[in-house]
Amino acid sequence: MYVHVNAAVSVDGKLSSRRRDQVTISGDADFDRVDRVRADADAVLVGVGTVLADDPHLTVDDADRRDRRRRDGRDGNPARVVADSRARTPTDARVLDDAATTYLLVSDRADPARLDALRDAGAEIVVAGGDDGRVDFAAAFDALAVDGVERTMVEGGGEVIFSLFEAGLVDELTLYVGSLVVGGREAPTLADGEGFVDDFPRLELVGVERVDDGVLLSYEG
Repeated sequence: MYVHVNAAVSVDGKLSSRRRDQVTISGDADFDRVDRVRADADAVLVGVGTVLADDPHLTVDDADRRDRRRRDGRDGNPARVVADSRARTPTDARVLDDAATTYLLVSDRADPARLDALRDAGAEIVVAGGDDGRVDFAAAFDALAVDGVERTMVEGGGEVIFSLFEAGLVDELTLYVGSLVVGGREAPTLADGEGFVDDFPRLELVGVERVDDGVLLSYEG
């Protein structure tokens, strides 16, 4: 599984405000770049916190890109994946509509009744939980690979991104740094979770580009 993390942060490294509402950090050129990356992926992954806060659709916006995918023998949109250890995704969430296949990655501690309701709403359930009740991403990705998912784009949030770095699963990071300051000690950052105290993951900077009124940084894991 090739894992590409893509995110936009403020100049002080925040994904959104302390209220965890959606903040527009980049502009039209970067939005188009993100849509292009999404169109190239087999799956797009977010955490359940992003679903609860933003109710994203996670589909390809550009019709020509959807058509190109179909000409290549793929669905018009990549599969959608939600890391949701306790099965908290609302049954009416936009990611559960029929625009694409949607997988929910859950732990074995998820409520069976919730899982039944989510299956009825259209979700494919992947049980891949560790002893701590969190999603085991390595096991989950192995399960997704069986269904042909070879390239996954990760769009947040900070808890999911930290977990992927912690597991050593990040192959590529593209980070748009916008020209605004959000602030707040409780505002989410690129990599939340427990944080590292040693053995910090090291990345190789492979590209720097000005986009809109910000900078796009490209790293290899």
